[in-house]
Amino acid sequence: MSERSALSDLAHFVGRSALASEDMAVRNRALAGMTGRMLPKRRSVGDLLGVVLALSARTRRMVQEPVRIDLDVFAPGGRRAIRLTIGER
Repeated sequence: MSERSALSDLAHFVGRSALASEDMAVRNRALAGMTGRMLPKRRSVGDLLGVVLALSARTRRMVQEPVRIDLDVFAPGGRRAIRLTIGER
């Protein structure tokens, strides 16, 4: 019984939001307020290009195989002075 009353309430629902207004000026102000809160600042084309380039570089690095660098430094007498390994073994 309660399901039926809830459905009939929903069927007779009347929107009271500013977005449901017949006046386009009121509706446009409500939409502008919502989008203004969601997008607080406008971005330039340069900002968007920077984001695209950063994501592209990050994707390329994820796809490439890992790099391993072995560096041996020898002293003048021929003995190993430093051995440095960067990356996975």
